[in-house]
Amino acid sequence: MKWRVVLEQDKETGEWAAWAPELPGCASAGDTEEEALLNIREAIALYLQPDPIAVSPDAIITEIAA
Repeated sequence: MKWRVVLEQDKETGEWAAWAPELPGCASAGDTEEEALLNIREAIALYLQPDPIAVSPDAIITEIAA
């Protein structure tokens, strides 16, 4: 799956900010553009990991594609 990523360099520090507009709150940064891209890839992977949930033994768990 592909996600749009916005990269922006801070003019004062030279550091790079990165965020994925379709994933609210998913952001990262790095000292270089390459580092910021590496870090946002990791942030997106963590963002998309499902949270563990507690369900009753009788619950039916399934997955759907949207």
